[in-house]
This record gives sequence, C-alpha cells and structure tokens, in this order.
Amino acid sequence: MANRTMLSEFILLGIPNTEGLENILFVTFLSIYLCTLLGNLLILAAILTDPRLHTPMYFFLCNLAIVDLGFSSISTPKFLAILWAESKTISLGGCMSQVFFYHFLGSTECLLYTVMAYNRYVAICHPLRYLLIMNWRVCALLAAGCWITSSFHATILTTLTFTLPYCGSNVLDYFFCDIFPVIKLACADTSIIKMVSFTNIGVVPMTCFTLILASYVRIAASVVRMRSMEHGRKAISTCASHMIVVCFFFGPCALLYTQPSLSNLLATPMQIFCEVVTPMLNPLVYTLRNKEVKAAFRKMRGG
Repeated sequence: MANRTMLSEFILLGIPNTEGLENILFVTFLSIYLCTLLGNLLILAAILTDPRLHTPMYFFLCNLAIVDLGFSSISTPKFLAILWAESKTISLGGCMSQVFFYHFLGSTECLLYTVMAYNRYVAICHPLRYLLIMNWRVCALLAAGCWITSSFHATILTTLTFTLPYCGSNVLDYFFCDIFPVIKLACADTSIIKMVSFTNIGVVPMTCFTLILASYVRIAASVVRMRSMEHGRKAISTCASHMIVVCFFFGPCALLYTQPSLSNLLATPMQIFCEVVTPMLNPLVYTLRNKEVKAAFRKMRGG
C-alpha cells in the first residue's frame, strides 16, 4: 500500500466505438445542448413573468426546468471539449462533481415527477379542496423536500464511491464519471459499494414510479366516474404531458438499473437519452401540449 500512488485525475475516452464521428457528434450534442438551454430558459421566463401561471402545477414545472438545465450541463460541456479539443483529462474533484450532481439532479427529477403526479391527483380527485390541500406552504415544503432528500442521497453515493482507493489505471471508457464506470478502477473490493449503490439507485426510482402509478390509477378511476365527457377529456389532457415525460425518464432507467449487465452498445445510448435528450424534450412536451404556456409565450413576444 505504501508504494501505491493515489489518482488525482481521470481520462475520459468518450462514447465507445465512435472513432471518426467526432465532428458529427460535436454538432449534434452542441445543437441539443443549446436547444435544451433555450427551451428551459423560455419556460422559466414564461412562468415567472405571467401571473396566470403562478399556480402549484407551474411552480413544480419551474423546478423541473431548473433541474433540466443543470442535468444537461453535467457532462455535455466536458464531452464537447473532448470532441473539439481532445481535452480528455478530468480532475478528481471534477469527477466527484459529475457523480454527485448526476445523482443529485436525477433523484430530484424523479421526486419532482412524483410530486407532480400527486398534484394532478389532488386537482382531479379533490377539486373542491385543491387550493386548500396544495397551498403555497405545502408546495414549498414538497419542493424543498425533493431537493434536500436528493442532496443527502447523492452525498452518500459520492462519499461511498470516492472513499475507495484509486491507484491503478485512470482511464474511463465512458463519456462522463458515473459510479459503475469509476469503481471498476478501484484497487479494492467493490462488492459492497456495488450492492449499496445499486440498491440506493434502484429504490428511489422504483418507489417513485410505484407512487406515480398509484396516483394515475386513482385518477383513472375518478375519470371513469365523471358524468361529463368534457371534464374527463380535460382531466386526461392535463395529465398527458406528465405521463409522456415520466415514460421518457423511467423507461431507460428501468432497463439501465434492472439489467446491470447490459452491454455498452445498448447502455450508452440509453444513458445519452436520459442525460442529454430528455432535458430537451421536456420543455417541448409541455409547450406543444399546453395552451397556457403557449399563451404566455405569445404574451412575452407581444402577440
């Protein structure tokens, strides 16, 4: 142990099996990243400037836009630097930051989807008591709970990962630092950290998905009992956008974390979809399907 040198930096090789496609990947990832920033910033501006959108639903959507802004910025700028300037080196602190913020923002997004599903459940199943139940104090506590719980969750995972000794190879055959690629380089027994991290990572999305599913089962039962078809269609329409982004988020997550032996050929595109593409799609889904947000955009540009 005395002769081992602890690592102070890692080398990211980028997306496996993409040699010769650097220019295409750079333009593609840069375009997606700019669209993500623009879309989420526009949603934030519309919600903040239009008093009609100062409701619990758009308060949580505002939190989701902030998460997507951060989530898309975890690895994309560094990956663009790898493609453009072949700057493959990342410091130990930078690698720790990527691991922490990836699980911090990913967990926050997961919890926000759950809170948004609960908000829809209260709005549809208890409309007369909606403003009483979902008052601003409750909304603020729910949002704060999402951020604080996720910070503890990410801190535990990051601490467990980087308390391991890293004293061998520092080459990561991936495009960003995540727990499983990083611990492959540890020069110690990683069976415990694998078990703990898989349990923690899997428990959060599975619990959230179960709660979301329960909310929509109650919503579906309430819609079936509605006498007015118009009210039923309106209830379904208000939930459609949320259901779409939930599928975007939980679909790849289910495959990634329930099939840990998934090959890089399948795992890498799913990881890219979760981390890079989904933050761009969320504002598009809420914009294209939401008349109130589109009206706020028209108001912003003087239409």
